[in-house]
Amino acid sequence: MLNAGKRAAAGTAAAAVTLGIAGAALGAPTGAPDVRAAPAGARADAGTPEAGPDPAPRPAGLAWSPCRRKDPVEGARLKGLQCATIRVPLDHARPRGEQITLALARARHTSARSQGVVLLNRGGPGAHGRDLAGVFSRALPKKVAASYDWIGFDPRGVGASRPALVCDKSYQDPGRPRAEAVPADARAERAWTRRAAAFARDCGRRYRALLPHMGTLDWARDLDVIRAALHQRKINYFGYSYGTYLGAVYATLYPGRVRRMVLDSVVRPSGVWYGNNLDQNVAFEKRVRAYFGWIARHDAAYRLGRTRRAVAAAYARARASLKAEPIDGKVGASELDDVFLSDGYGDYTWPAHAAALSAYAVRHDPRPLRRAWTPPTWLDQNNYTVYNAVQCRDAAWPRDWRRWHADSERLYRAGYRFETWGNTWYNAPCAYWPVPGGPPPAVHGSPSLPILLVQGTDDAATPFRGALEMHRRFPASRLMVETGGGNHGVAFTGDHCVDTAVARFLGGGALPPGRPGVDAECPAGPHPEPAASGYKRDARIALG
Repeated sequence: MLNAGKRAAAGTAAAAVTLGIAGAALGAPTGAPDVRAAPAGARADAGTPEAGPDPAPRPAGLAWSPCRRKDPVEGARLKGLQCATIRVPLDHARPRGEQITLALARARHTSARSQGVVLLNRGGPGAHGRDLAGVFSRALPKKVAASYDWIGFDPRGVGASRPALVCDKSYQDPGRPRAEAVPADARAERAWTRRAAAFARDCGRRYRALLPHMGTLDWARDLDVIRAALHQRKINYFGYSYGTYLGAVYATLYPGRVRRMVLDSVVRPSGVWYGNNLDQNVAFEKRVRAYFGWIARHDAAYRLGRTRRAVAAAYARARASLKAEPIDGKVGASELDDVFLSDGYGDYTWPAHAAALSAYAVRHDPRPLRRAWTPPTWLDQNNYTVYNAVQCRDAAWPRDWRRWHADSERLYRAGYRFETWGNTWYNAPCAYWPVPGGPPPAVHGSPSLPILLVQGTDDAATPFRGALEMHRRFPASRLMVETGGGNHGVAFTGDHCVDTAVARFLGGGALPPGRPGVDAECPAGPHPEPAASGYKRDARIALG
């Protein structure tokens, strides 16, 4: 559901933030507060150490050293940062039992007066994160950046953390164009479900002992082990997309250990995760229609049609052509959808992708589309596997395929066609996951917890009502709305109004002023202008 450029694992060249959305029904760990089934008004752990018959050993300090110049996972993006690893319990109910390793990176504070640490998460679930330490230290005003240690980390199962999870690579990359997402008949649909079940079985075969411990509750407890190892009484936190849910669960578990928190592009807690994916199918259709309308307004540049419907027809013709004759035998109809799905996450790539479609459809030049799609890397496959491992564990998913089919058909027939069936297959392994999911962690906050929520009104990956719900659950939070904003991941992507408010909050704790009925607003900026010529990759650093 939530990855930045959601089907990054399918080869999309997205540069936006993505949020992911779903197995043995496990109770809360022994000796830890059970926040999964806590009532809405209940108080969670306020920061006191967890008690139990086998208390966790006191974490040692982290051994920081310069990150490897040729890091095999993130390479040059870690330049200038310090790296470290930390051991955390596989099962937090048994803190002295089997341990796994998390990989971290930091950009150190340079000010004489430190404000502590900021833990950073770009979403997914499953997105890598060590490089974010450098991203944030460069993105903030110098005075704010200098006052914190910025901590990026690869969550359990991700990237340079060990073990890193990768299951059946053929599900996302069969070595040829993927099958048509919209099944032509029952036989084609059964072929898809067999592939999804095979992916789930492979994950169970490889990681059966790990999968019960991959939920957001486990990740939130990992955050607290990191906090203790950093010798911090409280942490600051910034999370995009799925990272907003992780942050909210942490704040529910440990409200006394949160200093400041920014949640950008906010997950709806009551929709994790099946319901939120259905919401996405509607929201992405609206976003892609807006994109096709933008292409139509720039018909002089792209020659794909002067109306949204005409552009949609041109897209359909290009899609049919690629289905019949994929570029290089690799880029077919589903791969074209991958490219344009990323445009639902952010308008940064609109000019380049419109130019690529125009080159193919108008000038019969396949080269720009060939460059726009790339096959999934090892890291993409890792991100996708962890996406499923977390979402399938977090909450109960329908196990009767008839429910999936009925919901997909209902939305498709209602006109929400661009993403519905593709999203179904992206999440379908959760119907067959080897360990059951849920119940989801409770999410609610104390009346004094300082949280800044940031949300675009037209975000497709995390629709606006998610931010409204999170705002209600954390009564002391402040909601900053980017009115008319459709990009997923708002802060530090070019909106000066939002960036200034976030910097002020992190720098001095000042939440933005509001007016009755509305906490704070920033108008969205204009959409980009057409590219001068050809296809260019977006230079932004992907957020999730």
